Amino acid sequence: MKIDFVKYHGTGNDFIMINDTSGNTGMLSIKTVSFLCDRRFGIGADGLIILKNHHDADFEMIYYNSDGKEGSMCGNGGRCIVAFAKKAGLISRSARFKSIDGIHEAQIRENGIISLKMKDITNIEQGKGYYFLDTGSPHYVTFIKGLKNYDVFGEGRKIRNSNRFREEGTNVNFAEDTENGIFVRTYERGVENETLSCGTGVVASAVCYAVEKNLVTDHVEINTRGGNLLVRFDREGKTSFTNIRLEGHATYVFSGTIELPA
Repeated sequence: MKIDFVKYHGTGNDFIMINDTSGNTGMLSIKTVSFLCDRRFGIGADGLIILKNHHDADFEMIYYNSDGKEGSMCGNGGRCIVAFAKKAGLISRSARFKSIDGIHEAQIRENGIISLKMKDITNIEQGKGYYFLDTGSPHYVTFIKGLKNYDVFGEGRKIRNSNRFREEGTNVNFAEDTENGIFVRTYERGVENETLSCGTGVVASAVCYAVEKNLVTDHVEINTRGGNLLVRFDREGKTSFTNIRLEGHATYVFSGTIELPA
């Protein structure tokens, strides 16, 4: 079986994109997805996204983590699938699409920035030295110093596999103040490693930063190892945020055809 694909990345968070508007690809097995995402034997990516037709939206986004299992919402993947849909001629400057956590809207600006509307946040758990919340995916957020040289893989894995999170898993974000906003590094469940950027993690870190610093601004600038992003929001009360938008570029890398092993 041969599969046509396109590769995109959003601030270094990379994805294999498959256009299945014809309905010929269907759902892929765990083994197939993990093979395609493998960086040595397959194409290589943090995740795989299938674009399907949807009766009440421009398209549907089916997202798989690199371990082969279907994942929760992916913010960078959401921006990438909008760019992919535009390249495929399915949309022009705006999109309305279905994902696992509901309907999302997006706009493509003249400078190529994609602004993706994320789900509202109505509850943020605050504990000793951490925050925990759902931005379409579960996220643990902690603020530290010396993040550039911090062991994100080791410490992130410990938290992700702690008694509380071992079964369902969580993404773990480490954030640090910068001159213009915050620097964020993320250990992602499903990838089970640090990624260069995590969209839902950036959103989680931005709103937690707003709570941590009691910000009156309506946006936070984010620096990740893969590039810069912007999170906009309307704040309603201490831990309630609406009209959240994740903004940044989604970049085409290459396209091709791969034959699956027998």
